[in-house]
Amino acid sequence: MNLAFFLIPKKDVVYLKVNSTMRQALERMEYHGYAAVPLVDSLGRYAGTLTEGDLLWKLKNTPDLTFGNTERIRLDEIEQHTQNTPVSINAQINDLISRAIHQNFVPVIDDQGIFIGIVRRREIIEYCAKILKQAE
Repeated sequence: MNLAFFLIPKKDVVYLKVNSTMRQALERMEYHGYAAVPLVDSLGRYAGTLTEGDLLWKLKNTPDLTFGNTERIRLDEIEQHTQNTPVSINAQINDLISRAIHQNFVPVIDDQGIFIGIVRRREIIEYCAKILKQAE
């Protein structure tokens, strides 16, 4: 099976650029109800995953930081505690599944490291459930 079968393309993914602000991240994550989002750099390469926990730790460990002044903190200044390892679009399905065991989503990159989308654990589980149901 081809990994592209599960791919949600970048145009349909909520992601942030590393030069976005902490406030933009908080507002976008709240609006979409996401606990984590992929980050991309200025060249479009996958640059990591930002989580609610990362934002909370930054708030806790930065004296005088309040919601009101989070617009002065850029996302590339925030330590990422979760490393969602990406897979190549040409990866084997086993590579995808082994990452999805530990990640809610798996970032997908092309041969130059450009972020092209994600595969959510949900789609993998739904596909497996469908196969199991057909086998019954």
